[in-house]
Order: sequence, then C-alpha cells, then structure tokens
Amino acid sequence: MGNEMPEMERHELIEPLERVLVVISHPDDAEFGAGATIAALRARGARVDYVVTTDGGKGTEDPAVTSEQLAATRVGEQRAAADVLGVSEIVHLGYPDGYLTPSLELRRDIVRQIRHFRPDVVIAQNSQRRVDGNPFIAHPDHLATGEATLSAVYPAARDRLNFPELLGEGLEPWKARQVLVTGVEHPNLWVDVAEQMETALAALRCHASQIGDWEATERRVRERSAEAGEPVGMASAQAFLSILLT
Repeated sequence: MGNEMPEMERHELIEPLERVLVVISHPDDAEFGAGATIAALRARGARVDYVVTTDGGKGTEDPAVTSEQLAATRVGEQRAAADVLGVSEIVHLGYPDGYLTPSLELRRDIVRQIRHFRPDVVIAQNSQRRVDGNPFIAHPDHLATGEATLSAVYPAARDRLNFPELLGEGLEPWKARQVLVTGVEHPNLWVDVAEQMETALAALRCHASQIGDWEATERRVRERSAEAGEPVGMASAQAFLSILLT
C-alpha cells in the first residue's frame, strides 16, 4: 500500500485560453493522442498550432517505400488532418524518425517555437515509459519529445539566459500557463469530447499510410474515449496530466 499514488487535485482548462501549441513526435501523434481535445479547443475559439519533431520516415512495413517517400506522404497527411481539426501552422523540425534523443538541440528548437507561438497551453507527450501492462510500449521518440518539451517549457523558454542566441532572432522569453501531458497513467484533467468525436475520427482517417484496418482503429478510439470518461461520468473523454505553471 505504501506505493499507492496520492489522489491528485482535479484540474480544469485555464481561462482565458487563446493559444495552444501541440508538440509531438510524428505526424498522427496529435490526432491519436489529443485529436478530439484539439477539436474541442478550436470550438471554443482557441488557436492551435503543431510542432512535429521527426520526419515520420520509418513507419512502414512496405519494402517498396523509401524513408524520403514516406516522410513526404506523411507531411501531406498531417496537413490534411490538421485542416479537418482547424489547426493553423505546422512546424516540421525534421529530425530522423526513430533516432530521437532529448538533446539540447531539440530542446532549443522547441523553445524557439514556444517563444514564437507564445501559447497559453502546451500539449506534450508523456516522457515516462508506462509499466502498467499497457500493450503499447512507448515509442522512444515519444519519450524524447516529451522530455525535451517539458524541459523547454520550464525553465528554458521562460529564462532569458537560456539559449541567448534566440534573443538575436527576436524571440523573447515566454511562460506557458498550463501543460497537458498525453498518455499518462494518472490523469487529473478530463475533456468531454462527445461532440467532437466524429471530427476527430475524420482527422485520424487522413493518416492512411499508418492505418491498416480502419474499422478496428475506429473501434479502439471510441473504446478508449469511453474508458477515459468513465471515472468522471463522461460518455466520451480524453484524459491528461495537467501541470499548472503559476
């Protein structure tokens, strides 16, 4: 019993909420991890932008497809999915898929985008590998992007003396007010996405190169949303770890 997690205070989305930056590893990570939430944020008037850290050029079993071809395909798929959700800009950092580490270079590149977009909320990937029996072993790129993003949010984007070369680019320090971490074992914030589920599925379907059996994928997404919402009485939800930066 000594290893039990203490019950966390439940958080809500901050107000006012005008700008959201989603930092993910691969084209399709945003739609799988937070697509319905992104649609809900857009519905309430927030601007949403993406930063994609890798080129996504390894995610295929087709021996006839090169990494360069797949990367180009996935850029197009990401733009199509983002258009369905109403996302504004997409920044592709272009790191090689599958080889990402939470390097200082990656942290600097994410700080650059945080200072450029100046978001109220950052949506980040989980930097910790889950060991709860979940059959989906975390991709190492997800872990690296999550770690680099959290390190970029605090303290690097906030503090003037971190990456001073960015000041020369006209990028002043910026402090986000809330981080939402996807794919966590112990969430403390739930977004009701019942009204956005069809839009989220339409966006996800744009990633055709990554989806073999669409019916199975749709069923899994609906089941996960129902499971996520059950503890808080929502028919369909997405759950996050909320970190308030006060």
